[in-house]
Amino acid sequence: MRNFAVIRLVAVALLAASTTAALAASADDYKTALAKAEAANKTAAALKNQWTTTAETLKDAQAAAAAGNYDAALKLAAQAEALAKASIAQAKEQAAAWTKAVIR
Repeated sequence: MRNFAVIRLVAVALLAASTTAALAASADDYKTALAKAEAANKTAAALKNQWTTTAETLKDAQAAAAAGNYDAALKLAAQAEALAKASIAQAKEQAAAWTKAVIR
């Protein structure tokens, strides 16, 4: 009976370890997120509406990845992508608003 309890405990521990490992971000996950963020930031630059916070967040993501903290790096890259997309939306909104504001 005692051996069964030990085996069950080991099985639960292995299951928990594999689940935690599956949730951890990898370098490839980070690289994919970074590529998306940089592409969005490039689009924002083309619209001449790059936000400085996006560049800072990208640098923070790269620093976290260099330190091997891919969970933080992935989160920061996703945040940078969101910031870049918001700056793109702002540029498009302002372009449309400007034409409506012009007195004819």
